[in-house]
Amino acid sequence: QVQLVESGGGLVQPGGSLRLSCTASGFTFSNYGMNWYRRAPGKERELVAAISHSLGSTTYADSVKCRFTISRDNAKNTVLLQMNSLKPEDTARYFCNRGSRTYSGSPYYTPSDFWGQGTQVTVSS
Repeated sequence: QVQLVESGGGLVQPGGSLRLSCTASGFTFSNYGMNWYRRAPGKERELVAAISHSLGSTTYADSVKCRFTISRDNAKNTVLLQMNSLKPEDTARYFCNRGSRTYSGSPYYTPSDFWGQGTQVTVSS
């Protein structure tokens, strides 16, 4: 079955960096777009970043552009989120989500029902 396991969260000071990792199993990883979402207390779930299957396309929320970088290693079935210049407003639980399948007709960042358990990121001094 599809499994997504996130890691790499933690407590970091403002201006610091973290790298989140999501390891996938149970499907052909290279055939799917992959997404990172986050949910802060009292807020709606937000798409943070997405990457297409072919590495050719990425999408970022305006709030994280130029600070966060999404990447993937299809050989390791892993998607990464490098987060730099972290701000207190980045505090949230971050979730990995499988996107759309290649040639499905849907944009690669279309969310699926497959989610990881999430990893907590707290930015505080």
